[in-house]
Order: sequence, then structure tokens, then C-alpha cells
Amino acid sequence: MKKFWGVLGSFIIALFGVLLSLISSTDLVSGGRIGLKTVKIEKNIEKLKQFSWFEELYENEQHHRSFFVSLKVRKYLESSIRVNRLKNSKREQEKFIHLLEEVAELRLKNK
Repeated sequence: MKKFWGVLGSFIIALFGVLLSLISSTDLVSGGRIGLKTVKIEKNIEKLKQFSWFEELYENEQHHRSFFVSLKVRKYLESSIRVNRLKNSKREQEKFIHLLEEVAELRLKNK
């Protein structure tokens, strides 16, 4: 009987280990996300390029690099909700411009 409980305990521990391994390898803990969705970001940029205020920012030498390199800017542009707000709200546009200016300032500071 003692041997039975030992084998059962070992089985349960092994099963628990396999389950933890599966969870960590499929990244279920963080929602299955590994990185930013580049295709979605690019589509959102294309949507925003229809607006002259955004096109000016995008073509601006000071900010252009941020659209490709800055994690903050790319994460912002990954959200369809934020992009729709940008299209419709002057206040959101000002916040986004402020974000781009902060990123550009940090980049200059770190040179």
C-alpha cells in the first residue's frame, strides 16, 4: 500500500510538471502574445496616412524613425481603438504628437 501512494505521488508530480511545461511553452499565462502585431500596426499607419496631419508627422525626419523603432509608438498604433480615436479626436491627436515629441527628445538625449 505504501508503494502505491509513492507511485501515485510521483505520477501526480510528473503530471503537474508536464502541465506547467505546457503552460509556459504556449505562453498561456500572458494571453499567448509574444510580440507586437506588425501587420496590424502597418495597416493602422496606412489608415492614418489618409489624414494630412498624420502624413506630415510620418514624413517628418524627427519622428519618422519612431514609427519603426519606438516600442511606445508602435504599441500605441497597434490598438484599433486608439487609432479610431486619433482619426476622430483633436485631443487624441495632440496626445499622440506629444508622445512622438517625448520619444524624439529621449532619442536625442541618448545619442
